[in-house]
Amino acid sequence: MNQKAEKTRYSDEELYEFRVLIEKKLERAKEQLQFYLEQLSELADNPDAKVKGLDDGIGTVESERLTNMAGRQRRHIQHLENALIRIKNKAYGVCRVTGKLIAKERLKAVPHATLSIEAKQNRSRSN
Repeated sequence: MNQKAEKTRYSDEELYEFRVLIEKKLERAKEQLQFYLEQLSELADNPDAKVKGLDDGIGTVESERLTNMAGRQRRHIQHLENALIRIKNKAYGVCRVTGKLIAKERLKAVPHATLSIEAKQNRSRSN
């Protein structure tokens, strides 16, 4: 019987491919964050955007929306940077619950994933 041993980590070549993918996504994410911050700055500097009365909350709503989007983008950047650390440590792509390799397709779609589909589904069911 010829049983194939299960891989415990991705090869250095595969890790390099993931690193390139993550670095591109990280660059785009930082550009997007900069855009949100510039929009917030423009909104803050624009005297027309200041709230004029109780019925004029548009500037506040837009400011909150941009602040929320910038916060999400910061978290996304942190997740991508953490993924680069896992690549450096050769621990990238290993599910933190099952210890098995996360599918390449999943990592290409969500490169900062730390859970396999199986672990994610089990976690969703238990919540």
